[in-house]
Amino acid sequence: MSAPLIDAIVKAENTEQRQAAADALAAFAKSEGLVKSVAIIESLNPLLENKKSVPHREGALLALGSLATVFGQAAEPFLIPQMPKVFELYSDKMVPVRAAAGVASKAIMGLPTRYAVRLLLPVIFHAIKESKWQSKIGAMDILSGLTFTAPQQIAAALSDIVPVVSEAMWDSKPEVRTQATKTTTDCFNVVGNPDLTSSIPYLVGCINRPEEAAECIHQLAATTFVTTVEEPTLAIMCPLLVRGLAERTPSIQRQTAVIIDNMCKLVENPAHAQQFLPKLLPGLDRMIEIGASPELRGVAERARATLVRVGGGEPGSKDQVVTIAYTVSSAQVLEDLKAKATFVKEDSFSSAVLAYVSTLCAELIASRNFEKDAWVSSISPYLTTLGSDAEVAAFADEFNAYWVDYDAKNALSNAAVADVEEGELLCDCEFSLAYGGMILLNKTRLNLRRGQRYGLCGPNGVGKSTLMRAIAEGQLEGFPSPDELRTVFVEHNLQAEDADLPVLTFIFNDEKIKNLEKKAVVDMLESVGFDKEKQEQAVGSLSGGWKMKLELARAMLMNADI
Repeated sequence: MSAPLIDAIVKAENTEQRQAAADALAAFAKSEGLVKSVAIIESLNPLLENKKSVPHREGALLALGSLATVFGQAAEPFLIPQMPKVFELYSDKMVPVRAAAGVASKAIMGLPTRYAVRLLLPVIFHAIKESKWQSKIGAMDILSGLTFTAPQQIAAALSDIVPVVSEAMWDSKPEVRTQATKTTTDCFNVVGNPDLTSSIPYLVGCINRPEEAAECIHQLAATTFVTTVEEPTLAIMCPLLVRGLAERTPSIQRQTAVIIDNMCKLVENPAHAQQFLPKLLPGLDRMIEIGASPELRGVAERARATLVRVGGGEPGSKDQVVTIAYTVSSAQVLEDLKAKATFVKEDSFSSAVLAYVSTLCAELIASRNFEKDAWVSSISPYLTTLGSDAEVAAFADEFNAYWVDYDAKNALSNAAVADVEEGELLCDCEFSLAYGGMILLNKTRLNLRRGQRYGLCGPNGVGKSTLMRAIAEGQLEGFPSPDELRTVFVEHNLQAEDADLPVLTFIFNDEKIKNLEKKAVVDMLESVGFDKEKQEQAVGSLSGGWKMKLELARAMLMNADI
């Protein structure tokens, strides 16, 4: 039944008539339903590959665009595989075919939910790397569009995107270089790190103009990094840092190492930094080995130590630890889909749909996205052809709930393996600590258990006392309140007005202790060495050691948890 409609597309006298015929074919396909219309989509392949006939190629492209419009997302599993052919026709010798390729690609690539970005990237990358120059431009234009419709997903994929678009910035065709620069800028802009916002034009520029790298590094070396550094930030910085480490000028090498050291201190997830170790370590190792001065080699050693620490350890080392809760393959998700979607009848059509949906769901799991809306939008539009609206809606909720539960169980299991300390959990929180204009600790995890002893190690001035005082005074965001957890900070900090007070009076002057029985206080003082005579002695006459014992006794009387 569709053959006459396809013939009408081919025999149309101009593009306008051909578009009308393509729309008629799409309307017929819609009336037949997607299941039967897969054959129509497949029948367009010979037309796309007909090198001798412009009407065949143009008509097939227009038909694909019309089919995408009438079927919407449900047709993705069958239209996305056509995209390599569509991108190839961006480079057709005939203008009408190139224009039709643009129409088809925008219609098809506009269908997927933003959670499908990872599925689209291989098709786009292939066109950028392997196709003719017009196809490269078309593919990068599509990629630029995704930065506006799916910015978070593009940001998460920047470690894969940056090498591809960076290479295109060195293409022999000026048109490709121009588009690559625009696309790279669009991709860099989704990072959202305020520390780098003003530097993005320089980061892009130094990729295709290496002579600007030194100036860009100089600018970044003067930047105070305070925002958490995640994988997208490292992805856009890595090309510049690699280039900076390769510079011959010692001052540029030093500034590059300082940038690496400062940025990596703000990395909280080792998995974000781990993949960049092989790119950055060789340059740092070379500086350590042949650096022009001991000071330069020392800076490189510090940067290397920080990079290795936040990256989970030396690459390839048996001690390297990058915490990944679990991984799930699309094949595993597909098996679960088949087992739980009992309303689906197994055939070639449903197999293609379920395979596509399983890949979408696997990407959601990999990104630890278990929001209900994300799962519904990644399941419902595609399964509507396989069951009733009620069946599909119920299944989407059920499948989402299954993976939410799966994630919770595996996260707990992973935490149990990592947590080997014994004792009641007193505190497990994440906090940041600033002093003046300086960030001392950024999104740091603190886990404390009753009965354990912990030490704070670091040179003078790094914030050890500031942290303990902030905990004791209830100023640490995320730390349990004094109502939940009693914390006392013991320090050698007796005031001058207390100097003439007897020890016993000094203890009872504390608001937290004054209501205790005298016997309990006397017993505690005696337990740390204060006999009756010393209890009557003036606080100011005590030596430094005895004053600290007095502070410890007072803290123990407060029944502190920490």
